[in-house]
Amino acid sequence: MRLARHLLLGLGVLLILGGANYDILRKQRIVDHGAQVLLPIRPADPRSLLQGDYMTLRYARTALPPDALSESLPRRGTAIVKLDTDGVAQFARLDDGAPLGDGEFRLRYKRRLYEHEVSYGADSFFFQEGDADLYAQAKYGVLRVGSDGDSILVGLADEHRNMLKPR
Repeated sequence: MRLARHLLLGLGVLLILGGANYDILRKQRIVDHGAQVLLPIRPADPRSLLQGDYMTLRYARTALPPDALSESLPRRGTAIVKLDTDGVAQFARLDDGAPLGDGEFRLRYKRRLYEHEVSYGADSFFFQEGDADLYAQAKYGVLRVGSDGDSILVGLADEHRNMLKPR
């Protein structure tokens, strides 16, 4: 009885660690090989008294579905964004299963009811204390996007679409 309990406990730990490592590897693959998409962001206060220096990301209306604040937009779904010549994404349509056109990408979203916002995965960007002035210049969120629409925020960019990096 004791041996069975230890085996079940060991199996449970292996399953949890295996699942966590699989998710880490999947996200790292998106960061390494995913397409780069720039999403325009609206200005935000880069400071929180409780959490330190970070920026809450609010995407510009051009990157959001037109009915983003409407109850008719499903709570979760996939949007199709189209990149302009500078690599900046603009909302094209909701995913209806049609093939993607040139410069189009799937991007999973969720509608946050409590803030009346739409999020493409990353809601905030944390940075080291003292770098608030640098990140206050951010105009774009830089995401890496997988073929299934999963995205990972990899940084913020300035008005010239250059990645902001602390000195």
